[in-house]
Amino acid sequence: MMALPRDGAATVTAQECPGLIMTPAIEMNGPVRAALPPGRAPRMADDDRKRRNEQGGPGTAVITKTKPQTKRPNMYRVLILNDDYTPMEFVVHVLERFFGKDHEAATRIMLHVHHHGIGECGVYTYEVAETKVTQVMDFARKHQHPLQCVMEKK
Repeated sequence: MMALPRDGAATVTAQECPGLIMTPAIEMNGPVRAALPPGRAPRMADDDRKRRNEQGGPGTAVITKTKPQTKRPNMYRVLILNDDYTPMEFVVHVLERFFGKDHEAATRIMLHVHHHGIGECGVYTYEVAETKVTQVMDFARKHQHPLQCVMEKK
């Protein structure tokens, strides 16, 4: 903050205020008035204008900050397919390890896959679903099981 001399006048250089446009100083006796083009009266401050219920003149604008709308991501179902060779306990283990299911929920999903041929392991965003499918498929191949895991858009 700049300290003002006793007479209220301040001296500022262009180096002190980098966006300041310097104009020659005019010394006057009495208060300083802005030079307006002929026929234009000085305008009131916005607060004065609002108190008197006057409309804003030309050059006035309201700036609003809008909150960007975020769109929910598409969700994908991760599904396990039934086969005749993968042991039921292996499927339960996969559901517990990669999908965070407890033993009871994993057993319920495994039995659903066994009886209906397909079962939903969870619903995730695209990247998470893709990662889970890849993890399950790699784990099944590593243990020499033909277990199939796929994803589909919900």
